[in-house]
Amino acid sequence: MSIAVSHSTASPSGHGVPGVPEQGQVVDVRGSTWAVAEVREQGLPRSPGDETVAGLNHVVTLQALDEGRLGEELTVVWELELGHTITPDQGLPVTIQTEAFDDPNLLAGFVDAMRWGAVTSADERSFQAPFRSGARVEAYQLEPLRRALSASRTNLLLADDVGLGKTVEAGLVVQELLLRHRARTAIVVCPPSLAVKWQDEMREKFGLDFTIINSERLREVRRTYGLHANPFQLFPRVIVSMAWLPKVRAQRMLRDVYAQAEATNTARRFAFDILVVDEAHHVAPASPSVVGGGRGYAVDTQRTIAVRELANRCEHRLFLSATPHNGHPESFTALLEMIDSRRFSRGALLDEKALRQVTVRRLKSDVPDKGFQSRQVKPLPFEPAADEQEMFALLQRILIDSAKANGRGASGDITAMLFKKRFLSSPWSFATTL
Repeated sequence: MSIAVSHSTASPSGHGVPGVPEQGQVVDVRGSTWAVAEVREQGLPRSPGDETVAGLNHVVTLQALDEGRLGEELTVVWELELGHTITPDQGLPVTIQTEAFDDPNLLAGFVDAMRWGAVTSADERSFQAPFRSGARVEAYQLEPLRRALSASRTNLLLADDVGLGKTVEAGLVVQELLLRHRARTAIVVCPPSLAVKWQDEMREKFGLDFTIINSERLREVRRTYGLHANPFQLFPRVIVSMAWLPKVRAQRMLRDVYAQAEATNTARRFAFDILVVDEAHHVAPASPSVVGGGRGYAVDTQRTIAVRELANRCEHRLFLSATPHNGHPESFTALLEMIDSRRFSRGALLDEKALRQVTVRRLKSDVPDKGFQSRQVKPLPFEPAADEQEMFALLQRILIDSAKANGRGASGDITAMLFKKRFLSSPWSFATTL
């Protein structure tokens, strides 16, 4: 609706200095949009050089409103800033001219468009992401979305079988949380080979731009924004590989993000609103090794430590894996603790009820109407020739003698296993190994 409007704005001071903003106003400073959090008079004595600037006595604390800088704070001396403006008040107009109203049909179309584009945040059953995405969404893929909206904080392990679309399920949850303004920032942690795939899937199916953070992108960012630029703070949605995440350079930049989230003078509570970990079994602690017949303990890798620290500073957590359990309870409970530390504790007895609350697990046999081929296991008997059996027995004896001579056990030797696999593969493969 077009309305002739007149507003009163802050008037400049008598010395030609731009008017000082008030708390709650929106201003443009240094090319970004900010909200005024506090305005106070400068209490420090002015230097002789400041005397040339009239009215140098207002310190303004600003909070960022731009999507890529949410949570940032900036403190400036208002009279020294160049090119700053105060956004005019967007309240009720002072005067309205009747001839400025739009056609009723045009106004009705505008109202309908606003209504259809709005998301009913209070109704957890009114999904929006499936209708706004470009993905072909199956009914069973809505279960993670339903669970995510039914809780104030999303902590889920998506353990569907391979090929059932865990990426689509995670994308639906991410898009829905963004649409409902329950999240603004997101980080995806995945194997290096899947980073581009995640970026393409999010862009093509959900219209979400994710930036892949790696050494090359870091160099580009610092050439553009300066040596101290942090890509984890510049981009609201990022993808980082499991291989690059534990590196010193990545951890140094993430510590800056963690410190900003933990600071008491900012409105930011989390480093990232959403954390998605694909192939999550790779971040679980290594399989326990038993020493001297005692109890084995799962060993934290650098990858495990990095993801745990990140998960503790993210509000919503989605872990994806078709094989989350490696057969060792301690390793599995450590993975669950990253997802929800209130329900699970590493090494503790597993609460089956709590596990069902955070896990979405469907096999292909659970959705037979989708035409998935049933798995058929058929043993293929193979009888090696007599000379092959003789040579393999000789290899076995050589490996055992070598292990005894070097003070190692015959079982569990990676080198011995490699020799056997190459021997069973082909004579050429075994010969090249030697």
